[in-house]
Amino acid sequence: MGRYLGLIALGLMLAGCNIASPPPETGKTRQVVSTQNIPASMVGVQAKQLFGKAGGGSRQGAEPFGGYSKGCLAGGTQLPETGPTWQAMRLSRNRNWGHPEAIDFIQKLSRTAARQPGWSGLYIGDISQPRGGPMLTGHASHQIGMDIDIWMRPADRLNLSRAERESISSISMRRSRGAFTNDQWTRAHHEIIKAAAQDSRTARIFVFPGAKVRMCKDETGDRAWLRKIRPWYGHHYHFHVRLKCPDNARGCVNQTPPPPGDGCADAQQWVNNILNPPPPDPNAPKPKPRRELTMHDLPRQCVSVLQAN
Repeated sequence: MGRYLGLIALGLMLAGCNIASPPPETGKTRQVVSTQNIPASMVGVQAKQLFGKAGGGSRQGAEPFGGYSKGCLAGGTQLPETGPTWQAMRLSRNRNWGHPEAIDFIQKLSRTAARQPGWSGLYIGDISQPRGGPMLTGHASHQIGMDIDIWMRPADRLNLSRAERESISSISMRRSRGAFTNDQWTRAHHEIIKAAAQDSRTARIFVFPGAKVRMCKDETGDRAWLRKIRPWYGHHYHFHVRLKCPDNARGCVNQTPPPPGDGCADAQQWVNNILNPPPPDPNAPKPKPRRELTMHDLPRQCVSVLQAN
Protein backbone atom coordinates (compact mmCIF):
# COMPACT_ATOMS: atom_id res chain seq x y z
CA MET A 1 0.00 0.00 0.00
CA GLY A 2 2.80 2.46 0.90
CA ARG A 3 4.54 1.82 -2.44
CA TYR A 4 1.24 2.36 -4.26
CA LEU A 5 0.60 5.70 -2.55
CA GLY A 6 4.16 6.80 -3.24
CA LEU A 7 3.74 6.18 -6.95
CA ILE A 8 0.57 8.25 -6.98
CA ALA A 9 2.32 11.15 -5.26
CA LEU A 10 5.25 10.96 -7.68
CA GLY A 11 2.90 10.99 -10.63
CA LEU A 12 1.16 14.08 -9.39
CA MET A 13 4.44 15.95 -8.92
CA LEU A 14 5.63 15.07 -12.39
CA ALA A 15 2.39 16.24 -13.91
CA GLY A 16 2.64 19.58 -12.13
CA CYS A 17 -0.84 19.10 -10.71
CA ASN A 18 -2.61 21.20 -8.12
CA ILE A 19 -5.29 19.78 -5.83
CA ALA A 20 -7.69 21.92 -3.86
CA SER A 21 -10.71 21.11 -1.74
CA PRO A 22 -14.02 22.43 -3.07
CA PRO A 23 -16.02 24.82 -0.90
CA PRO A 24 -18.46 22.77 1.18
CA GLU A 25 -21.50 24.81 0.14
CA THR A 26 -21.05 24.21 -3.62
CA GLY A 27 -21.20 20.41 -3.65
CA LYS A 28 -18.52 20.29 -6.36
CA THR A 29 -16.48 17.15 -6.76
CA ARG A 30 -12.82 17.08 -5.83
CA GLN A 31 -10.80 17.17 -9.02
CA VAL A 32 -7.18 17.53 -10.05
CA VAL A 33 -6.37 20.73 -11.95
CA SER A 34 -3.55 19.73 -14.26
CA THR A 35 -1.04 21.61 -16.36
CA GLN A 36 -1.89 20.69 -19.93
CA ASN A 37 -0.57 21.53 -23.35
CA ILE A 38 -2.64 24.06 -25.25
CA PRO A 39 -4.93 22.25 -27.72
CA ALA A 40 -4.91 23.34 -31.33
CA SER A 41 -8.43 24.77 -31.02
CA MET A 42 -7.16 27.34 -28.49
CA VAL A 43 -3.91 28.33 -30.22
CA GLY A 44 -3.99 31.86 -31.60
CA VAL A 45 -7.44 32.61 -30.12
CA GLN A 46 -7.81 35.58 -27.82
CA ALA A 47 -8.19 34.25 -24.30
CA LYS A 48 -11.03 36.67 -23.60
CA GLN A 49 -13.09 34.99 -26.31
CA LEU A 50 -12.59 31.60 -24.67
CA PHE A 51 -13.29 32.68 -21.09
CA GLY A 52 -16.11 35.01 -22.12
CA LYS A 53 -18.10 32.04 -23.43
CA ALA A 54 -18.05 30.13 -20.13
CA GLY A 55 -21.52 30.29 -18.63
CA GLY A 56 -20.75 28.67 -15.29
CA GLY A 57 -17.90 27.73 -12.98
CA SER A 58 -15.81 24.58 -13.40
CA ARG A 59 -16.48 21.53 -11.25
CA GLN A 60 -13.05 21.68 -9.66
CA GLY A 61 -11.63 22.58 -6.30
CA ALA A 62 -11.67 26.34 -5.80
CA GLU A 63 -8.26 27.79 -6.68
CA PRO A 64 -6.98 30.91 -8.43
CA PHE A 65 -4.12 30.47 -10.89
CA GLY A 66 -1.72 33.21 -11.96
CA GLY A 67 -1.97 36.90 -11.17
CA TYR A 68 -4.80 39.40 -11.02
CA SER A 69 -4.24 40.53 -14.63
CA LYS A 70 -3.05 37.24 -16.11
CA GLY A 71 -4.82 34.21 -14.69
CA CYS A 72 -7.99 32.18 -14.27
CA LEU A 73 -10.23 30.66 -11.58
CA ALA A 74 -11.03 27.02 -10.98
CA GLY A 75 -14.16 26.13 -9.02
CA GLY A 76 -15.62 29.64 -8.96
CA THR A 77 -18.60 30.34 -6.70
CA GLN A 78 -21.46 32.56 -7.80
CA LEU A 79 -22.55 35.35 -5.49
CA PRO A 80 -26.33 35.01 -5.12
CA GLU A 81 -28.07 37.78 -7.00
CA THR A 82 -29.71 39.05 -3.81
CA GLY A 83 -28.91 38.42 -0.15
CA PRO A 84 -29.93 39.84 3.22
CA THR A 85 -27.46 42.72 2.90
CA TRP A 86 -26.37 42.87 -0.75
CA GLN A 87 -27.47 42.86 -4.37
CA ALA A 88 -25.32 41.96 -7.38
CA MET A 89 -25.58 44.56 -10.13
CA ARG A 90 -25.41 44.33 -13.95
CA LEU A 91 -26.45 40.67 -13.93
CA SER A 92 -26.31 40.49 -17.73
CA ARG A 93 -22.52 40.59 -17.52
CA ASN A 94 -22.40 37.33 -15.53
CA ARG A 95 -19.46 38.65 -13.52
CA ASN A 96 -20.76 37.86 -10.03
CA TRP A 97 -18.40 34.88 -9.66
CA GLY A 98 -15.37 34.63 -7.40
CA HIS A 99 -13.25 32.50 -5.13
CA PRO A 100 -15.21 31.43 -2.02
CA GLU A 101 -13.04 33.77 0.07
CA ALA A 102 -14.21 36.70 -2.05
CA ILE A 103 -17.85 35.68 -1.69
CA ASP A 104 -17.45 35.38 2.09
CA PHE A 105 -15.70 38.76 2.21
CA ILE A 106 -18.61 40.43 0.40
CA GLN A 107 -21.19 38.91 2.70
CA LYS A 108 -19.25 39.93 5.81
CA LEU A 109 -18.58 43.49 4.64
CA SER A 110 -22.19 43.95 3.55
CA ARG A 111 -23.36 43.17 7.09
CA THR A 112 -21.05 45.90 8.35
CA ALA A 113 -22.37 48.32 5.74
CA ALA A 114 -25.94 47.58 6.75
CA ARG A 115 -25.21 49.05 10.18
CA GLN A 116 -24.34 52.44 8.67
CA PRO A 117 -27.06 55.14 8.53
CA GLY A 118 -28.79 55.18 5.15
CA TRP A 119 -27.30 51.85 4.05
CA SER A 120 -29.13 48.52 3.94
CA GLY A 121 -26.03 46.80 2.63
CA LEU A 122 -23.93 46.92 -0.54
CA TYR A 123 -24.40 47.01 -4.29
CA ILE A 124 -21.77 44.72 -5.79
CA GLY A 125 -20.30 45.40 -9.22
CA ASP A 126 -17.91 43.14 -11.11
CA ILE A 127 -16.05 40.31 -9.40
CA SER A 128 -14.98 37.85 -12.11
CA GLN A 129 -16.34 35.76 -14.94
CA PRO A 130 -17.39 32.19 -14.03
CA ARG A 131 -13.92 30.83 -14.79
CA GLY A 132 -12.05 34.10 -14.42
CA GLY A 133 -9.64 34.93 -17.19
CA PRO A 134 -9.52 38.00 -19.43
CA MET A 135 -12.86 39.75 -19.91
CA LEU A 136 -14.52 40.56 -23.20
CA THR A 137 -14.78 44.23 -22.19
CA GLY A 138 -13.47 46.44 -19.44
CA HIS A 139 -11.05 45.30 -16.77
CA ALA A 140 -7.51 44.15 -17.28
CA SER A 141 -7.60 42.61 -13.79
CA HIS A 142 -10.47 40.69 -12.09
CA GLN A 143 -9.10 37.47 -13.61
CA ILE A 144 -8.69 35.19 -10.59
CA GLY A 145 -11.82 35.84 -8.55
CA MET A 146 -10.06 37.95 -5.91
CA ASP A 147 -10.99 41.48 -7.14
CA ILE A 148 -14.30 43.07 -6.15
CA ASP A 149 -15.89 46.34 -7.29
CA ILE A 150 -18.24 47.82 -4.68
CA TRP A 151 -20.50 50.70 -5.59
CA MET A 152 -20.20 54.02 -3.78
CA ARG A 153 -23.97 54.45 -4.05
CA PRO A 154 -25.61 53.63 -0.69
CA ALA A 155 -27.65 50.45 -1.05
CA ASP A 156 -30.86 51.81 0.43
CA ARG A 157 -33.06 49.29 -1.44
CA LEU A 158 -32.39 45.58 -1.72
CA ASN A 159 -35.44 44.73 -3.83
CA LEU A 160 -34.19 46.07 -7.15
CA SER A 161 -35.47 44.12 -10.15
CA ARG A 162 -33.14 42.71 -12.77
CA ALA A 163 -34.15 45.53 -15.10
CA GLU A 164 -33.42 48.16 -12.45
CA ARG A 165 -30.00 46.65 -11.83
CA GLU A 166 -29.19 47.15 -15.52
CA SER A 167 -30.34 50.78 -15.65
CA ILE A 168 -29.52 52.27 -12.24
CA SER A 169 -26.09 53.86 -11.89
CA SER A 170 -23.73 54.40 -9.01
CA ILE A 171 -22.92 57.92 -7.78
CA SER A 172 -19.63 59.74 -8.26
CA MET A 173 -17.92 60.92 -5.09
CA ARG A 174 -15.36 63.24 -6.69
CA ARG A 175 -15.00 66.91 -7.55
CA SER A 176 -12.19 68.88 -9.18
CA ARG A 177 -11.24 65.87 -11.35
CA GLY A 178 -10.72 63.71 -8.27
CA ALA A 179 -8.71 66.10 -6.12
CA PHE A 180 -11.49 66.27 -3.53
CA THR A 181 -14.62 64.44 -2.42
CA ASN A 182 -17.99 66.03 -3.17
CA ASP A 183 -21.07 66.47 -0.99
CA GLN A 184 -22.19 62.88 -1.64
CA TRP A 185 -19.30 61.55 0.44
CA THR A 186 -20.27 60.62 4.01
CA ARG A 187 -18.65 59.23 7.09
CA ALA A 188 -20.35 55.94 6.20
CA HIS A 189 -18.14 55.66 3.10
CA HIS A 190 -15.10 56.13 5.34
CA GLU A 191 -16.25 53.44 7.79
CA ILE A 192 -17.16 50.88 5.12
CA ILE A 193 -13.86 51.26 3.29
CA LYS A 194 -12.03 51.17 6.63
CA ALA A 195 -13.76 47.90 7.54
CA ALA A 196 -12.80 46.45 4.16
CA ALA A 197 -9.16 47.43 4.67
CA GLN A 198 -9.06 46.03 8.21
CA ASP A 199 -10.03 42.56 6.98
CA SER A 200 -6.81 40.52 7.06
CA ARG A 201 -7.61 39.07 3.63
CA THR A 202 -7.40 42.48 1.93
CA ALA A 203 -4.23 43.27 -0.02
CA ARG A 204 -5.20 46.78 -1.15
CA ILE A 205 -8.15 48.98 -2.05
CA PHE A 206 -8.16 51.38 -5.01
CA VAL A 207 -9.96 54.74 -4.70
CA PHE A 208 -9.59 58.13 -6.34
CA PRO A 209 -6.89 60.35 -4.77
CA GLY A 210 -9.26 62.85 -3.13
CA ALA A 211 -10.96 60.07 -1.17
CA LYS A 212 -7.67 58.77 0.17
CA VAL A 213 -6.61 62.26 1.28
CA ARG A 214 -10.02 62.83 2.88
CA MET A 215 -9.77 59.59 4.86
CA CYS A 216 -6.23 60.49 5.92
CA LYS A 217 -7.48 63.81 7.31
CA ASP A 218 -10.56 62.37 8.99
CA GLU A 219 -9.03 59.33 10.68
CA THR A 220 -8.26 60.02 14.34
CA GLY A 221 -7.66 56.47 15.56
CA ASP A 222 -5.51 53.60 14.33
CA ARG A 223 -4.09 54.57 10.94
CA ALA A 224 -2.49 51.25 9.98
CA TRP A 225 -5.35 50.36 7.63
CA LEU A 226 -4.68 53.45 5.51
CA ARG A 227 -1.62 51.73 4.05
CA LYS A 228 -3.94 49.48 2.02
CA ILE A 229 -5.86 52.41 0.52
CA ARG A 230 -4.14 53.22 -2.77
CA PRO A 231 -4.96 56.19 -5.03
CA TRP A 232 -5.67 55.24 -8.62
CA TYR A 233 -7.29 56.68 -11.72
CA GLY A 234 -11.08 56.57 -11.81
CA HIS A 235 -12.56 54.65 -8.87
CA HIS A 236 -14.93 57.42 -7.86
CA TYR A 237 -18.15 55.51 -8.68
CA HIS A 238 -16.89 52.41 -6.89
CA PHE A 239 -13.99 51.26 -4.77
CA HIS A 240 -11.99 48.21 -5.82
CA VAL A 241 -11.02 45.63 -3.21
CA ARG A 242 -8.17 43.27 -4.04
CA LEU A 243 -7.81 40.25 -1.79
CA LYS A 244 -4.60 38.32 -1.10
CA CYS A 245 -4.11 34.87 -2.55
CA PRO A 246 -5.63 32.21 -0.27
CA ASP A 247 -3.03 30.53 1.93
CA ASN A 248 -3.28 27.14 0.21
CA ALA A 249 -3.32 28.49 -3.37
CA ARG A 250 0.11 27.46 -4.62
CA GLY A 251 -0.54 28.61 -8.18
CA CYS A 252 -1.72 32.11 -7.23
CA VAL A 253 0.59 35.14 -7.53
CA ASN A 254 0.21 37.97 -5.00
CA GLN A 255 0.85 41.59 -5.89
CA THR A 256 3.85 43.20 -4.19
CA PRO A 257 2.67 44.64 -0.82
CA PRO A 258 2.21 48.42 -0.56
CA PRO A 259 5.21 50.43 0.72
CA PRO A 260 5.51 50.93 4.50
CA GLY A 261 3.61 53.81 6.08
CA ASP A 262 0.09 55.14 5.68
CA GLY A 263 0.62 56.42 2.11
CA CYS A 264 -1.03 59.75 2.85
CA ALA A 265 1.85 61.88 1.55
CA ASP A 266 1.82 59.95 -1.72
CA ALA A 267 -1.93 60.51 -2.09
CA GLN A 268 -1.48 64.22 -1.41
CA GLN A 269 1.08 64.36 -4.21
CA TRP A 270 -1.49 62.82 -6.55
CA VAL A 271 -3.90 65.60 -5.56
CA ASN A 272 -1.22 68.27 -6.05
CA ASN A 273 -0.54 66.94 -9.53
CA ILE A 274 -4.25 67.05 -10.37
CA LEU A 275 -4.53 70.67 -9.27
CA ASN A 276 -1.20 71.75 -10.78
CA PRO A 277 -0.21 69.24 -13.46
CA PRO A 278 3.54 68.95 -13.93
CA PRO A 279 4.87 69.62 -17.44
CA PRO A 280 5.04 66.53 -19.62
CA ASP A 281 8.33 64.68 -19.68
CA PRO A 282 9.67 64.90 -23.25
CA ASN A 283 11.77 61.79 -22.65
CA ALA A 284 8.94 59.66 -21.35
CA PRO A 285 8.55 56.48 -23.45
CA LYS A 286 5.36 56.18 -25.41
CA PRO A 287 2.89 53.74 -23.85
CA LYS A 288 2.84 50.40 -25.59
CA PRO A 289 -0.48 49.35 -27.11
CA ARG A 290 -2.27 46.77 -25.04
CA ARG A 291 -1.80 43.30 -26.46
CA GLU A 292 -4.64 40.82 -26.26
CA LEU A 293 -3.73 37.79 -24.15
CA THR A 294 -3.78 34.26 -25.52
CA MET A 295 -3.61 30.96 -23.66
CA HIS A 296 0.18 31.05 -24.04
CA ASP A 297 0.20 34.05 -21.66
CA LEU A 298 -1.80 32.29 -18.93
CA PRO A 299 -0.85 29.54 -16.47
CA ARG A 300 -1.10 26.09 -18.01
CA GLN A 301 -3.79 25.10 -15.45
CA CYS A 302 -6.13 27.48 -17.28
CA VAL A 303 -6.49 24.96 -20.11
CA SER A 304 -8.08 22.41 -17.79
CA VAL A 305 -10.19 25.15 -16.17
CA LEU A 306 -11.74 25.83 -19.58
CA GLN A 307 -12.09 22.16 -20.49
CA ALA A 308 -13.58 20.96 -17.19
CA ASN A 309 -17.29 20.33 -16.79
